[in-house]
Amino acid sequence: SLKIILSYLVVFMEKLPKINIIYEDNHLLVVEKPVGIPVQEDKSKDIDMIRLLKDYRIKNENKSGDAYIGLVHRLDRPVGGIMVFAKTSKAASRLSEQVREKIFKKRYLVIVDGKLEKEKEIFQDYLLKNERANISKVVKEGTKNSKFAELDYEVLKYDKENNISLVKVNLHTGRHHQIRVQFASRNHAIYGDQKYGSRGQRQQICLWAYSLTIKHPISKDEMNFICLPEKQKTWKILSGIEIN
Repeated sequence: SLKIILSYLVVFMEKLPKINIIYEDNHLLVVEKPVGIPVQEDKSKDIDMIRLLKDYRIKNENKSGDAYIGLVHRLDRPVGGIMVFAKTSKAASRLSEQVREKIFKKRYLVIVDGKLEKEKEIFQDYLLKNERANISKVVKEGTKNSKFAELDYEVLKYDKENNISLVKVNLHTGRHHQIRVQFASRNHAIYGDQKYGSRGQRQQICLWAYSLTIKHPISKDEMNFICLPEKQKTWKILSGIEIN
């Protein structure tokens, strides 16, 4: 009966993760992507960010049909943090242009195994993606299908007791698993990254997209957003540190 269907729907809706909306206007949605939720539908058919945000718009704006959500950039499923989605196709194309022109800036917090030799450094590598295994690896320059990858980092804290380092990463290129591969290839795998061989096997990968800088697609104003992980479990290393 209709009553049973409605009660199932209520239960289903209650189970949906609550999305933290950081900023919203007629053109943009800036949100915190929870750990473990795919950005778009994958083989698992689990609920994804695009579906969640479409549902949010339908409910919030009393839309009768579908709602537009434009995907501009991605985060790996196990990674949490800040993302921007477009509410119009014009905003989506302008934000995508910013990605290509490197106006769009993303910064990450990572916890890596061990102590890094240098406090600050630039990593430059060529990465080759293995589609079948869904992994990437560092290869020699000139390797067929390889792509140039660059990032810079700054060490914020070294925890001697646990032999881990808290690192701020500025991404210059957006390659597949880039941060994970570049650190792992130097024997500093991201803590909890089971795919690339970290010691922290029993917990979530410690990689978090914490900062996003864009130009508003319509007003052209520069906008900077920050979203930090909760200071619990492994992220308690953040306590007492000012992040900007």
